[in-house]
Amino acid sequence: MKRPRFGSRSRVSRDVSQLSWLATGLAESGGKLEDAFWEARLGALVEQLLADGNEEELTAALDRLYETNAQAHDELADMVESRAESCLISHQGQDYDVLLVAAPVLAWSRFGIPTANIPAGTLAALKAQLCGHVLAAEARVAVVDFLFSPDQLPRSYSDTYRLTNELGRCALAGQDMALDTREMPETNRFLSDTRYLLAAIAVPRHSPLFYWHEVEGNREVARQQWRQQGGAALEPLLTGCAYEALLPDAYHAACRQADKDSRPYSLRASVAFLQTVMGVEPASLRVAIGPFHDQRLEEYRLGFSLHSQADKVIHGVVWALIGTEDENSESVAEMEAVLRECGVTDIVVHDHRFPFEFCDDCGAPLYPNGEGELMHTEMPEEQAEQPPRLLH
Repeated sequence: MKRPRFGSRSRVSRDVSQLSWLATGLAESGGKLEDAFWEARLGALVEQLLADGNEEELTAALDRLYETNAQAHDELADMVESRAESCLISHQGQDYDVLLVAAPVLAWSRFGIPTANIPAGTLAALKAQLCGHVLAAEARVAVVDFLFSPDQLPRSYSDTYRLTNELGRCALAGQDMALDTREMPETNRFLSDTRYLLAAIAVPRHSPLFYWHEVEGNREVARQQWRQQGGAALEPLLTGCAYEALLPDAYHAACRQADKDSRPYSLRASVAFLQTVMGVEPASLRVAIGPFHDQRLEEYRLGFSLHSQADKVIHGVVWALIGTEDENSESVAEMEAVLRECGVTDIVVHDHRFPFEFCDDCGAPLYPNGEGELMHTEMPEEQAEQPPRLLH
């Protein structure tokens, strides 16, 4: 048998080459008119691949550009997100812009944070608050009748694209979406976590989407009103929880903001939890902060200890890095500021690198104590059994 003339190597598909070329052209564009040229062609190809469920080509192009052209990678990533969370739908002879919107809620509870179907009355109240404080006057809205946990959100860009289109058609038909939850994955139980209300808004082509797009609108006013009024409408869904409603926004932007805001929120929740369960004051806590590395800095872990048992870790929090954050970011300063705001004054910041490891037996993260030892969290039994002094 003859040997092949060339060694085998992976071939780049036509779509991957085209995506790379268009994204590179957009990254190197010199003006708005040229931007429009590249964006129209790149957007059309991305949308076709999403509609076909051919996400492998998008992933391959993103991986390729990540290694060769960071700016083109970012342009393609932005386009994929944009086309997954928005679309154009014609209805009764008129074109409508449709946008998938997420309304995140930060919550904590010692009893478990619910994920559940939303009753019709609560759904109607939430829609009223969205229309009254967040959305533009002409916006039509459809809401999914389920409060999602992070691991129940659409798993891919193609799934997001399908949800956007289906929910957009519901908005134009004046209906909400009843979700079939029979195959919904169960969510992990955390002390502090995020829940999401998902909706689609439809407006006449090129019309304002949100209240702050209008002449008299203001984003901060919308944020305050939603937090107060929208938060009150969420109360029946979050029994036994302390929670904070974040401003609804375009799906991917809202999820990123929730990831960012959930980190300081989890520290505040942890201090409040230890006060509630153990009856200890923040000043009696020691918190050790350590950087955990694999090939690079992956995350910070915070171990909570009692002054009376400083060698043990009673509670732990993971502070994940987001986007381009690294060891040069202000993450540690932010953690310290949040803890001091909560009344914790004994804070130990370890400078040496900890290995990015987990328990071999249970897979749980290990947290540093004040001496730099990695430990399992272990709540003192005699104090954990005390009745709570604070309610939420």
